[in-house]
Amino acid sequence: MLLSIKSWLFETPSKDCMASYAKSGDNRYLEQLIALYSNDLYHYLVTQSNTHLAYDVSQQTWLKVIEKRHLYQAQTTPKAWLFKLARNTLVDEYRKQQRFVELDENTHIPAQQNEQGNNNSISNINYQAFDSALKQLSFVQREAVTLQQEGFSLADIELITQSNHESVKTRLRYAKQNLKRLLGANNEQA
Repeated sequence: MLLSIKSWLFETPSKDCMASYAKSGDNRYLEQLIALYSNDLYHYLVTQSNTHLAYDVSQQTWLKVIEKRHLYQAQTTPKAWLFKLARNTLVDEYRKQQRFVELDENTHIPAQQNEQGNNNSISNINYQAFDSALKQLSFVQREAVTLQQEGFSLADIELITQSNHESVKTRLRYAKQNLKRLLGANNEQA
């Protein structure tokens, strides 16, 4: 019901509202952007931090959209541009708190000493186990997986993280290996 009320009260957002907002500064386009992307943006940030920090960084990101709208280029997807702003804001916040350590993308979680081959698929794992395993990954690995799950292409992930193609592929490969290992260990304990 909330969704139907929301659609009744607000215009249906168009996908090119970022370009329109960048040109005009009209707040109705900003409202459309928020309607389109705020949930995805918050979800991304909460997987990279905690609920409080995700909320703060999300708000800071929307302020940066207002402040930096003139920097948006129409050839960039609006969602990728927003996520890039959010990521940079989050990294800046971690640096202010002196909590951010960007690990090398080759960093991986050590295998359990008694680990045995386990071919359980990730789809058989419950959400809490996956979330727990995801939080154990390095920042760059967790970020790459989360962005891929958000539907971003490798090119978009490169833009958002300001990394090269091979780095993104390496982070995804190590992240998936580590998730399989961690989730396999969770299944053995259950």
